[in-house]
Amino acid sequence: MINGIKKLTYKRILKLVLSGVVLLGSVTSYNINAVQVAGATQQFQDISNSYARVAIMNLVNKGIAAGTTDRTFEPKKAVTRAEFATFAVRVLGLQPVKNNLNPYQDTSSNAWYYGNISAMTNLNIMEGKGQGIFQPNANITREEAATLLVRMLKQQAGSTGLLPYTYADSSLISTWAKPYVQVVYQLGLMRGSDGYFRPHDQVTREEAAVMLNAILQNKAWSEQLQTADQLGIQLGWQYDSTTAEFKQQVQQSEVNTLVPRWFFLNSSMQVTDHTDSTLLTWARSTGREVWPLLGNRSNPTLTHQMLSSTTNRANVISQVVAYVKKYDLHGINVDFENVQPADREGLTSFVTSLAASLHAIGAVISVDVSPNLGTDWTAAFDYARLGAVSDYMVLMGYEEHWNGDPIAGSVASLPWVEKGLETMLTDVVRSKVILALPLYTRDWSSRNPATSSWDITLGEQGIRAKAQGSVRQWNANLAQYVIGYSSSGIPRYIWAEDSRSLTAKVRMSTARNIAGLAYWYMGGETSDVWNAISNANRFESYVF
Repeated sequence: MINGIKKLTYKRILKLVLSGVVLLGSVTSYNINAVQVAGATQQFQDISNSYARVAIMNLVNKGIAAGTTDRTFEPKKAVTRAEFATFAVRVLGLQPVKNNLNPYQDTSSNAWYYGNISAMTNLNIMEGKGQGIFQPNANITREEAATLLVRMLKQQAGSTGLLPYTYADSSLISTWAKPYVQVVYQLGLMRGSDGYFRPHDQVTREEAAVMLNAILQNKAWSEQLQTADQLGIQLGWQYDSTTAEFKQQVQQSEVNTLVPRWFFLNSSMQVTDHTDSTLLTWARSTGREVWPLLGNRSNPTLTHQMLSSTTNRANVISQVVAYVKKYDLHGINVDFENVQPADREGLTSFVTSLAASLHAIGAVISVDVSPNLGTDWTAAFDYARLGAVSDYMVLMGYEEHWNGDPIAGSVASLPWVEKGLETMLTDVVRSKVILALPLYTRDWSSRNPATSSWDITLGEQGIRAKAQGSVRQWNANLAQYVIGYSSSGIPRYIWAEDSRSLTAKVRMSTARNIAGLAYWYMGGETSDVWNAISNANRFESYVF
């Protein structure tokens, strides 16, 4: 397995500090010259009598908090929802994510806090105050803070609403908040004072400092927050881009394994070679592996001609192995689609022999397969036998609804992808499974879905979503936005893929400890996607 590793250091925290506008301060009083970076000290004139003085200075010295000026911290000042999102991102060692699709109507994408609110929303740590409403400048209450601390630490809140300690104001704690108050009490993060919890009181800056510092002072939690990222395989397919464009796309991403579309079958049973040696040289110099694609161009007749003949299979394998030797390749990605059910045994035999030949020269084989839905489209894939002989099985987690489908719908809803992955994991060991995610979606006509739909990039999706008159609503069951707009008087719909929807799928798959992720296709995404994926991988890796 290839590990894409990024160490969480105070340099990284400093980078996060400098990328935002405030830490624990208010946007109206922020002064970049007043920020003291990690390792420095600040002498605030107004914290000498604060019970939180040690916690405040610890957060300041770690670059997580800052004063409102170079001489004041304002410990009694209330903390807003935007500010809490900001320091939550930094405590968790995450990155701001400027979602291309704004989750909230009352949050400007140009606001200093936008990337932090989006990052917390993507991970379901912070929620809005209703569909599309966040109220960034509203103050955090103590019961809301309890909820956020529990979610930040991935703790389970019960549903009984029973409290371990009877506060004098227990009746004032909202029913939804009681399980969270119970957990933070047990964790020792919030206890109240003089027998009162004060659930609706605003959280002050000194209270927030004490809560956050308590997380960092817990040795087990702190060790988790400082672990290196373990991304596993991050595979990216090249499609409709030049080598220069592909290199730039990879550099902006987490991808560590490249799949250029170089080798294809032709009618003469020859494997065409489109290798670009400059990409190979660049990949080696940057520590990335190259597994070129071996494709059939979705031609069932041509594929049958090869798979049904022992001689043809051996001939193709011989050519592929020769290319792997010639270019010193790390592996091959087999992408045979639209294979006939009758070729199931031939496909298994081909992959088995190719795997043995590649392993003999130190190369790996990965095989792309569609989710097994019991249709002719996937009948040729014997999950168990292919998984046994190959190094990796790449589940193409998309095309739930396809071009020509008479029913408009999502390309890859979370329940559908999860079901497909679970089905694969019954036949293939987790360490061999790679889940491929879509960096595209589809624009559907409400009148003729089967004949009037087309693929669009996530950038094109964003343009439609921002067009005048368009509407957008988050569907929690699908973990996607559904976008509606009008074109030439005809209503059209998009089931969106974006940072938020992809975060949900990444977390779902990462929780199952699979080998990694793949992306079809590089260049289809918007730039915010990569920080979102990195955050999802990192946050899901924490075991608090």
